[in-house]
Formats: sequence, structure tokens, C-alpha cells
Amino acid sequence: MNNTWYQINNIEDIISPSLLVYPERIEQNILKMIDIAGGTEFLRPHIKTYKMAEIIQLQLKHGIHQFKCATIAEAELLAESGAQDVLLAMQPVGANIDRFFKLVKAYPTIQFSTLVDNQQTITEMNTAAIKNKTITSLLLDINNGMNRTGVWPGDTALELYKLMSASSNIQAKGLHVYDGHIRTTDFNERKKECDAAFDLVIQLKNTIESFDLKIDTIVAGGTPCFPIHSTREGITVSPGTPLLWDQGYTNLFPDLTFLPAAVLLSRIISKPNTDLLCLDLGHKSVASEMQFPRVRFLNVENYTQIGHSEEHLVLKCDNTDAYQIGDVTYSIPYHICPTVSKYKEVLTVESGIAVGTYKVIARDHRINI
Repeated sequence: MNNTWYQINNIEDIISPSLLVYPERIEQNILKMIDIAGGTEFLRPHIKTYKMAEIIQLQLKHGIHQFKCATIAEAELLAESGAQDVLLAMQPVGANIDRFFKLVKAYPTIQFSTLVDNQQTITEMNTAAIKNKTITSLLLDINNGMNRTGVWPGDTALELYKLMSASSNIQAKGLHVYDGHIRTTDFNERKKECDAAFDLVIQLKNTIESFDLKIDTIVAGGTPCFPIHSTREGITVSPGTPLLWDQGYTNLFPDLTFLPAAVLLSRIISKPNTDLLCLDLGHKSVASEMQFPRVRFLNVENYTQIGHSEEHLVLKCDNTDAYQIGDVTYSIPYHICPTVSKYKEVLTVESGIAVGTYKVIARDHRINI
């Protein structure tokens, strides 16, 4: 592998900080994701990581037509980009219920669905569907240990699925199961945890079907567990991070050999002491919700990240004499998803040249609808 793949040659006019993406690497990651899933028909990738039309279109090019998203804006971006089947994987409440039905009306040829996990929202979605003279497709959101959203796969889940199926303007499509809490590094141990957590989901599926209720699909797994779910029959997987990848997942999951395809470009703006470097890579430019380190530098050696504020990142460095004010640095963020959202646009790099931009269209919560 070219160990300077990230460098760009036309650096003079590039502002810092900037986020660079590498379409050739993204495309390689798409192909690897399809291969792991066993085909495009088993994939419903999440777009929350990148929120860009061009990356959606790269997936469409390779036959992926069903997608998952977290916001109405992301759903609208998918519709505008030509996706055929869009799952809004955030239960709509309040004004977002009306926005969801506006979206359905605006794009009548696209199959939209969303999630519910309680009786109140099922009733509200059915009432809104009646008002809008349409049938809405819903999946029951299952909590199998993430403890963030969803209903535990037991008696309450069964009763909610029955309610969905009996509602006049709801089509009960199946189950949604996100197990992002399973992050064990060792693949075999991760598989054991994933299988154990999913057993209750399989039991729920069997119970629901014993009442002659139909489950068309089960959407399961984030990035860490999607290779495990891909081995199950009738499961659609929904990874999100593989297309851009990041350092956090590189460290945690060595079995997932996706290529880093997003790099932060920054510059050294000060050397405030003999062992310190200060870069223009603050909280506003890179995800900072985790402990240090926030990035892995590709062209800085022997450093420790010791300070981070809105505009500045301070490194303690053993060899500061090797670096000058204005030197360009390249780094891979530990968490790419919230990093992308900090940029209105990213620079695209091909063969060592920054050749264009992709707009991060769905970084805000509203586009038009």
C-alpha cells in the first residue's frame, strides 16, 4: 500500500482545516461491504456518516437501492439522489410526523418506511396516514440490549406488532434491531454476544408469525455486527461507517479491513514551547466527544495530544525541530460521523490532486421539507 496515499500536491490554495475524501477508496469500501453482505439485496446502508449525494450515487452505481437514515433531511437527500427504498430509522414524533408524510407525498414513487416502539406513536402514525389518505409502512423497533430506543422482544413487542397489523392505514413490515452496544474486539467473542442477543429477536419473530402475522423484513446490525448478521437467512444489514471508515473502528475491529477514506488536513500554527506544537484543528473541526486521542496523525511522529479547544489542538512532541510553522498535517479522525457534520463541503482527492468538492447536504436537520 502506498504509505503517502493521503497527500495532495496542489496544497497552496487549500484552506485548513479541511476534510478530504478519496472516491477511489470509497468505491473499494462499497465493493467490500457488498461482498461481506453477500449481495446488494441484503444491504440497507446507513447514510448518517457522510450525508452526501455523490456517495449515495456511488452506491446506486453498484446496485444498492435501499438505504437507512436518521433524519428527515437525510431521507429527502436519498429521495433526491434516486434511492428507491428509504427507511427513516428514527421514530418520528411531534412535527416530524407531519414532515414524514409531506416527504411521502413529495416523492410518491419511493417506498418510505419508519420505526415505532410504542402504542402512542403507532396510533398517531395511523391517524396521520388516514388524514393523508395513504398507507404507511412501519417496522417495530426492537431493543435487544442497546437500551437507547426500541421495545424489549417480549410480550409487549408482540402486542405492539398486533396493533400495527390491525391498524387500518399501517402496513406492518417487520422488525428493526440495532445492536451498537456490541463492540467486543475479538470477532469470535463478538459473534457469541451478537448471537445471544439476537436469539430473543428470532423467538419474537416466530411468535409473531404463529399468529399468522407477516414479517417481510428484519433490518439488523450496525457496522461491528453486520458481517455476523449477514450469515443469517432473511436479514438485511445496515452498516454505516465502512464507506469512510475511521481510526476508532480500525483499532477496535481488525477483522474489518475497510480503507480509511476521509482525512483531516490541518496546519501547524504555533510552537508555543520547545516541546509543543499547536494546530488549527479544534472542536469545531473534529469530533471531540471522546477522550484523547481524537485523531491519528499520518505525518507527525512521537506526539501526545494534550490540549483541545474550539480552534486549537495542542501536541506534546519530542522532535518539534522537525516541524515548521505552516507545515501541513494529515490525520484520520477517531470518530468520522460527527466530524463530517462539521463541514459544509469536503474536498475530493484523486491521484494526489484535490479536484473538486462534495457538499454535505444533509448536515442540517432541514433541506426543504
